[in-house]
Amino acid sequence: MDSAEVINEVAGQVAVCQKCNLHLSRKNAVPGEGPAQVELMFIGEGPGFYENEQGRPFVGQAGKFLDELLASAGVTRAEVFITNVVKCRPPGNRDPLPDELSACRGYLERQIEALNPTVIVTLGRYSMAHFLPNAKISSAHGKATWVNGRLVVAMYHPAAALHQPSLKETVLADFSHLPEFIQQAKKVQQVRTSGKPSAAEPAAAPAPEPAQQSLLDLFGAPAPAPEAPPSPQPDDGDDDSTPVQLSLF
Repeated sequence: MDSAEVINEVAGQVAVCQKCNLHLSRKNAVPGEGPAQVELMFIGEGPGFYENEQGRPFVGQAGKFLDELLASAGVTRAEVFITNVVKCRPPGNRDPLPDELSACRGYLERQIEALNPTVIVTLGRYSMAHFLPNAKISSAHGKATWVNGRLVVAMYHPAAALHQPSLKETVLADFSHLPEFIQQAKKVQQVRTSGKPSAAEPAAAPAPEPAQQSLLDLFGAPAPAPEAPPSPQPDDGDDDSTPVQLSLF
């Protein structure tokens, strides 16, 4: 099957999935949406109230802010694939449970394999933990890491900035580096494909690629983002509370 067929098949399976108890309270499953050929894949945590109503990811207040963040980086929603680590809404927008994450893991892995994105952006600590299980989002946000041959960039969930506006500038700064992350990932992929040494990979005896490799080892880090507040940040899906109005500028 080609990538589009795999994505459609996963969506059909998610729609009728009963692997965990989230199916008992869902109105609509939210498998994700976007083109079958993408450079950027965004992975959030779980559907919120509005996503459960519409069956689409990031359509509430956090989704509107995500659209603004994408625009600030010169990207549109139509160019990216957006999904979550769990495909059905956790009741009350609580954090996803281990068995729920496990039940959806296979769907997410198939989507990643089919799309083969240049860069994966995780939104929130639970999606980050899928790739970087021991990382803390307060220190990992805005940084790129090679994980099993894929460039993964950890970001705060847009909902975190809605709940704590002081994070807005941090989130904006992190998103501003997306174009350079894409270009850097492409350079490394070209080097690996050609097998020729470059500034990214100097001529040396070949060695096994580690599961996790910091982009700093390859190119140097981009300009640092402002330090995030030390207090824990909510990074769940869109909530059911009164919508928060947040201007990008």
